Amino acid sequence: MPAPQPAPASLPPGLRLYAVGDTHGCAEKLDAIHARIAEDAAHAPEPEQVIVYLGDYVDRGPDSRGVIERVLAPPIPATAVYLCGNHEAMMLEVLDHPADDSALALWLRNGGVATLTSYGLNGADEPRDWIGRIPADHLGFLRGLARRHRAGGYLFVHAGIRPGVPLDAQDEEDLIWIREPFLGSEADHGAVVVHGHTPERAPVIRPNRIGLDTGAVYGGPLTAAVFWADRMALFQA
Repeated sequence: MPAPQPAPASLPPGLRLYAVGDTHGCAEKLDAIHARIAEDAAHAPEPEQVIVYLGDYVDRGPDSRGVIERVLAPPIPATAVYLCGNHEAMMLEVLDHPADDSALALWLRNGGVATLTSYGLNGADEPRDWIGRIPADHLGFLRGLARRHRAGGYLFVHAGIRPGVPLDAQDEEDLIWIREPFLGSEADHGAVVVHGHTPERAPVIRPNRIGLDTGAVYGGPLTAAVFWADRMALFQA
């Protein structure tokens, strides 16, 4: 296990929580992270274990379908929390409104072609037919994604929050899309926000936020964090 370090917030006693950053179709890196999580959990004293996936499972990378298959079978018998990323939101918008050319263009421009390819689809297929070619459990997964998860002193979301707005009054679009003014804010948000969405060369750990998107699909590592009590550690693949 990587060396533990002080965390900017704390969890209740007996809870160990894993948070996995943006995967974007990088199924092999997710396999490696899952192996690290399983190894850590096997020796963890906490009886309650939770895995929070921060969203952006699909698009850009080579195996979006494989990523969804893997997160649907977590590596440990833990409670799994699946958050919605902006890429899942774009994909669903197309699947639910296949005649919306602007939604289709936005998704394809942002990596949707790779997702279609992973499901054996291509430009010759009509958008209205795509939904019938995606497994029902994958569609159910996409439609059931959460926007937030609160645990102890942490709030887990995909992108961030709107500074100055109470946590329970946040706009759901901000939770999956925001960058500024969130990233540059030094405000106390009322919880330490753990997020992905904005890739960085290394994990970002600040008093008010922890960023775990390290650009796995752009050649960087896939990053996950483990939290317990008032400590944390990082895994990378």
